Amino acid sequence: MKDFRLKITARLALPGLLLALAACGEAPSAFAERPLVGARPGHYKETEATKLARNFTVHGVDVSKYQGNVNWDAVHEGGVSFAYIKATEGGDRIDPNFVRNWRGAKAAGLPRGAYHFVYWCRPWQDNMAWFERNVPPEHDALPPVLDVEATPDSPTCRRQLEREATLHEIRAMLAEMQRYYGKKPIIYTTVDFYQSIIDGELTDYPIWIRSTKRRPSAKYGDRSWRFWQYQSDAWVRGIPTKVDRNAFYGDATDWRKFLAANGVARDEAESQ
Repeated sequence: MKDFRLKITARLALPGLLLALAACGEAPSAFAERPLVGARPGHYKETEATKLARNFTVHGVDVSKYQGNVNWDAVHEGGVSFAYIKATEGGDRIDPNFVRNWRGAKAAGLPRGAYHFVYWCRPWQDNMAWFERNVPPEHDALPPVLDVEATPDSPTCRRQLEREATLHEIRAMLAEMQRYYGKKPIIYTTVDFYQSIIDGELTDYPIWIRSTKRRPSAKYGDRSWRFWQYQSDAWVRGIPTKVDRNAFYGDATDWRKFLAANGVARDEAESQ
């Protein structure tokens, strides 16, 4: 997002400069031999994305029922800084592990937020009513996330998404999320959906992108981003299965400011 792009000043030291270059995909990682934050033993394929992600200092995970029984204390103690937790899908599905994950992450002192996966064959009002019914408006939660993806293989929803109509629905859902939770929501999207629907639009909302092989600019151009899902096969302490890993665009100071701006308790923000 252009309004979220961090400004590089002359006072930045080398790590800050590398961070800026990394976001543009122009610099190789200076930390290629450093383990990724929270990593535990387990094989995964090294990519341009995982190498570049080492330039970032704030890393998190996103989880759903597929991650099983998460030990959130171990996740937090391993250095993970945040978690996004799947809550709902469409107008009638809730992730069976949501409540346990939501409470467990909070008890461990780990900043966490919830996300909703949009089902395009239900009215947007149904999608939002279901999310609001199941995700409490807690003041210290991270901003909610609207997960918008194409679902061409869905056995129950064969809708062909038209750009203008889809953008209208997305805007309506984002506005409702912001009204109900009091925080500007974040858009999560994949490359194909971004290129066909979002590119050049919704620039007043922060975006969370997925690019697990290449640097972000390879698929998203110069679009500024707030979170980057750079790995889908990570092994993280406290999580029994492979999990998605994400980077926050900014350093530790930027992260503390982001947390404070979104109502995370001061002692939690300072502990990151």
